[in-house]
Amino acid sequence: MSQYSIESPKHCAKKELNLGKFRYKKLFYFLSAFVFPFLSFILLIWLILRPSKPDFSLKETNVYQLNLSSGSHLLNSSIQLSLFAKNPNQKVGIYYDELQVYAAYKGQQITTYTSLPPFYQDHGDSNLLSASLVGTGLPVAQSFGYEVGRDQTAGRLVLNLKVIGKLRWKVGTWVSGKYRFNVNCVAIMAFGPAIPTGPLTSKQGTQCSTTI
Repeated sequence: MSQYSIESPKHCAKKELNLGKFRYKKLFYFLSAFVFPFLSFILLIWLILRPSKPDFSLKETNVYQLNLSSGSHLLNSSIQLSLFAKNPNQKVGIYYDELQVYAAYKGQQITTYTSLPPFYQDHGDSNLLSASLVGTGLPVAQSFGYEVGRDQTAGRLVLNLKVIGKLRWKVGTWVSGKYRFNVNCVAIMAFGPAIPTGPLTSKQGTQCSTTI
């Protein structure tokens, strides 16, 4: 006579629960043996090296156009700038994945965004970046013309040249996730009452502020 057994649904559920617990234990052991030590190693390297943020400095700024359209508050602008980007780290490289540059005057954006190509910067390296910034028919505050005229009376024009983007750190073969960064450079140029024959120029080599 053959024998057979009938298991209750509760007994089957108990078996499935035990099997699930066994799988979770295997996963936990795997994470403990391989993943956690690897992440701890990366964190240790990160804490030891502690990368410094990149240094930016403004080399030159030339303002070719900065005027309002006749009878309106629409601005036309043309600005050429060059700045140095330096990686101060001795053991950490930097990937610049996104770089966008624009100009601002008294808190108002006066050019559209200009994108720069992505690049890699080895430790201790410096790169010269150049950008042409243009604005056509950009709306500005009604006080814009008054503010420019007041600066012209004071004899100087102050602009903010800004860079926004994302970067990644590289340590050996390991590359971090992306970090947003912001750069603010101040350009001060002579701006007298007489109409200039050439562009307004700043060549003082201003150090820029960088936040990540």
